[in-house]
Amino acid sequence: MSRPIPRPSPTEQPFYEACARGELKLQYCKPCTRFLFYPRTHCDRCHSPQLDWEQVSGKGTIASYTVVRRAVSEAFTAPYIIALIDLAEGPRMMSQVINAEPDALAVGHTVSVDFAAWSDEIKLPVFRLQGVPSEAGPSHHADSEGKT
Repeated sequence: MSRPIPRPSPTEQPFYEACARGELKLQYCKPCTRFLFYPRTHCDRCHSPQLDWEQVSGKGTIASYTVVRRAVSEAFTAPYIIALIDLAEGPRMMSQVINAEPDALAVGHTVSVDFAAWSDEIKLPVFRLQGVPSEAGPSHHADSEGKT
């Protein structure tokens, strides 16, 4: 079984194009002056369609996480860590924390974005712990083509 491959809609396409370049871009609502995630056609607060794509820092903190010890299929290698990341710019994003021992994680730890090849066409944002040494060192995750 292979991993499910995202099929970006026109609304989501700029997000995936930025990820392919190693950039984390989010929509920014001009009237609300705030960032949004996940990609959408209108602001979820003021309903304005005035959304621009802007690069963000990729810095955040772990709000919550779980360690998946039994993979959902053969396409995923367990254990792996899924976390809710509170981005510095405001939105919360669910993603994977890579190159980290589960016992090294805690709510509140700081992370920074990296990018992992999900398929030949798609890269997705993943996160690395900051200030906590990783066992494999920078950019050695099997699926990561990370930037350091």
